[in-house]
Amino acid sequence: MATAAQWIQGARLRTLPAAIAPVLIGSGAAYAMDAFRPVNALLAAMVALLLQLGVNYANDYSDGIRGTDEDRVGPLRLVGSGVAKPEHVKRAAFAAFGLAMLFGLALVIITQAWWLILVGVGCVFAAWGYTGGKNPYGYLGLGDLFVFVFFGLVATLGTTFTQAGRLSPEAIIGAIGTGLIACALLMANNVRDIPTDRVAGKKTLAVRLGDKHARESYVLMLAVAILLVIVLAPARPWMLIVLLLIPASLMPSWLMIAGRRRKSLIPVLKQTGLINLGYAVLFSLGLVLSRGF
Repeated sequence: MATAAQWIQGARLRTLPAAIAPVLIGSGAAYAMDAFRPVNALLAAMVALLLQLGVNYANDYSDGIRGTDEDRVGPLRLVGSGVAKPEHVKRAAFAAFGLAMLFGLALVIITQAWWLILVGVGCVFAAWGYTGGKNPYGYLGLGDLFVFVFFGLVATLGTTFTQAGRLSPEAIIGAIGTGLIACALLMANNVRDIPTDRVAGKKTLAVRLGDKHARESYVLMLAVAILLVIVLAPARPWMLIVLLLIPASLMPSWLMIAGRRRKSLIPVLKQTGLINLGYAVLFSLGLVLSRGF
C-alpha cells in the first residue's frame, strides 16, 4: 500500500508549472484586453492542474503495466516500483479527469461557450491516449506535438477566450512560447529515458532524433520561446523583460548538452518547470506594464 508521501511523489508535482503557466499567460492576455475574469481564471487553473495530475497518474499506470518503468532513473513511479496496485493508480487518474471535467463544465456554463465541451473531452482523450490504449501516441513520437497543442495552444488560448471572448496576438505568442517550454520539459524527461524507452519499444521523439539531436532540440525550444517576445516589443516594449530568463536557461541547457550520466539530467526537469513558470509570470507582467504604455 503506497503511503501519502509516495502518492505525492507519483503525482510529479514538478510538472505542475506546465499546467499553471498557460493559465497565467492566457489571463494576462485577457487583462491586456481589459477582460480579466478572476473566477474564470481560477476555474481554468483547476482544470489545467487536474488534467496534469490525471496525465501523470495515467502515464504511471500505462507505462507501469507495460514494463517501461521497471529500470528507470528518476522520481518514483507507483506502478513500476510496485508500491501501488495498477488499478488504484488508474482510478486516481480517472478521478482527476472527472474533477477536471466538472470544473470545466462550470466554466462552460459561465461563458455559455458550449462547444468547449468538445475541447474538454478532446483534452481527456489526449491525456489518456499519451501512453494508454492499444496504440499510445506517446510511443510513436507524437507526444511532443500533443503537449504543444494542449499544454500550449489549447490551455492558453482557451483561458483567454473564456475571459475575453476573443483572442489576441499576445495570447497566440504566449501560447506558442509556453507550449515550446512544455515540450522542452518533456524532451528533458525523454532524453534521460532513451536507453530504457528503446528497450521497451517506446519510440519517443527523443528516441527518434537520437541523443545528440534531442539534446540540441531542448536548447532550441527554450531559445525560440524566450526570443519570440521580441515580435511583441514594438507595440509592448515591456515584454522584453522575458529576456531576463536567458541567464536562468543557461544551466539546464548546459546540463542537457554536457550531462552524459542519466542522473545528471534529473535537475533539468525542475529547472525547466521553473523556467516555464518564470516565463508565464514575466510574460504576464510585461502585458500588465505595457497596457498603459
